Amino acid sequence: MGAEVAEVRTVLDGDGGLGRIVLNRPRALNSLTHGMITTIRAALDEWIADGRVRAVVLTGAGERGLCAGADLRAMHDEVRAGGAGTRAFFRDEYRLNALIARYPKPFVALMDGITMGGGIGLSAHSAVRIVTERSTIAMPETRIGLVPDVGGSRLLAHAPGELGTHLGLTSASMGPGDALLCGFADHFVPSERVSELLDALARSSDPAATVAAHAEPAPPAELAGQRDWIDACYAADTVEEIVERLLNSGVPEAKESAELVLGNSPTAVKVTLAALRRARALTTLEAVLDQEYRISCAALDGRDLIEGIRAQVIDKDRSPQWSPRTLSDVTEADVARFLAPREGDELGLA
Repeated sequence: MGAEVAEVRTVLDGDGGLGRIVLNRPRALNSLTHGMITTIRAALDEWIADGRVRAVVLTGAGERGLCAGADLRAMHDEVRAGGAGTRAFFRDEYRLNALIARYPKPFVALMDGITMGGGIGLSAHSAVRIVTERSTIAMPETRIGLVPDVGGSRLLAHAPGELGTHLGLTSASMGPGDALLCGFADHFVPSERVSELLDALARSSDPAATVAAHAEPAPPAELAGQRDWIDACYAADTVEEIVERLLNSGVPEAKESAELVLGNSPTAVKVTLAALRRARALTTLEAVLDQEYRISCAALDGRDLIEGIRAQVIDKDRSPQWSPRTLSDVTEADVARFLAPREGDELGLA
């Protein structure tokens, strides 16, 4: 397959069959294009009725990771041109995320290496989610002026205590132990056993049991020992109060977290806090994806997304000029605009 699409193939072994989805842009950390989304969707739709395919396995080409998220360079150019293509990308991506979550056949995702943003959407809603010692898991959207999406706000909202709020506002990464703790993964399999596991899955009639048989105890979760200050600080009602608690806690890691929050888009972190609190009360992934689609489409009308991608990916100066510039400049009305229903910006999944 070409560099701009996902390689999708069906692997048959004896009487069994394994649908293989391989994200195949290793030089771009397998970042997602719209063509990849539509290719994956077409394959999954076809495999539902294909009796040869007993299970689906998602992997990424190369040694660096499953998927770093959306192709941000392409998104930057498209949003500058008006954003209609990005709206369509979000729409098809979120609908694919919903399909994966309710897929009628076992769906196994190997989150080896970097798995962020859109990569989370393809993997963390699947039936069996695997991390390795090389896994780096994150929802880093607030760093580029966006809000956690692809169902990530649901995962963050249901993480233990306020761990998800911490991860969402700071854009911090998780290792394998923290990914398991926070509900983003199910099993830890050492990378040296991955090839053996894939071979076993091709012959397996019970993918979940096969993965469990290859799993080992995960490294310790680093966030587990930080719950006291995280839960106390991030339980506040506003981002300003969260930052104040972090700075006054006397915990060095808390001060570092405050600096991360303050470096991210003020609008994005405020909308993220509101979205996570609302996501806790939404009962289905589909309802959360509907909310995320409204928020993402609203972000296309502002300037922070373009500026965040410019600073982090295009120019790489890491000095975004956010608008508004500070938390106090972001009003309740600004946040409400992202959450309010808008004609044409509804997925209709819920």
